[in-house]
Amino acid sequence: MSNYYFISDCHLGFGRDRFADRMREERLLVVLEKIKTEAKSGEARHLFIVGDLFDSWFEYRQVIPKRHVRTLAMLAEIRKLIPVEYLMGNHDFGHRNYFQDELNIPIYGGDIERELLGKKFYIAHGDGKALKDTGYLILRKILRNKFLLWCFSWIHPDIGIWIAERMSGGSRAYTDTRDALQKQDGLRIFAEKKIVEDTFDYVVMGHRHKPQEDKIGNGWYINLGDWLKSYTYGKFDEGGFHIEHA
Repeated sequence: MSNYYFISDCHLGFGRDRFADRMREERLLVVLEKIKTEAKSGEARHLFIVGDLFDSWFEYRQVIPKRHVRTLAMLAEIRKLIPVEYLMGNHDFGHRNYFQDELNIPIYGGDIERELLGKKFYIAHGDGKALKDTGYLILRKILRNKFLLWCFSWIHPDIGIWIAERMSGGSRAYTDTRDALQKQDGLRIFAEKKIVEDTFDYVVMGHRHKPQEDKIGNGWYINLGDWLKSYTYGKFDEGGFHIEHA
């Protein structure tokens, strides 16, 4: 058995309730421990983190956010056994080189394509793919601008990380308001184009916080859900793609 895992929108650090956040991390650690065990036996082959593992993330040259060290340690252990790849989301945009240099986990600022068990996968967080999302795309370019991130890095970490957390809340409010007003799902429309026109077998995204498994033509649009309400993640094996509950 060859198992490929997909996790998105855990939003570790969300909210002011530290106890609830710890419980969220505990559930994630159970899943990561399962993946680690399967990796040791040769069953788990790959882990994809499809954005927003953290509710906010901004790292400095010598400092990273102090919470969730257990998750970082577990990812390091898993990476020793199987490949782990990380796509930035709209909340965890402040990555520099910590994951790459210290954990040997590559970070991608955009979408990726992979072939797994003979199937073509298009994997994206999903931000910027909602209908009429030009405003967000402009904002994303600003937030990920290397010069501006360098300028931000001169702010004391206690202040800088606090600002990043406030920006994360603003991003969520914007996304929630926009999604409530839209009658069509831009992510699904994007996935349909990739499946029909570009012949992908699976388009896997997160961002919307709503688990979906939609058959489109000869392919599937998968949305992984989140870890705020649904506590879901994806597993792909010889039997196809499955949404699992933590």
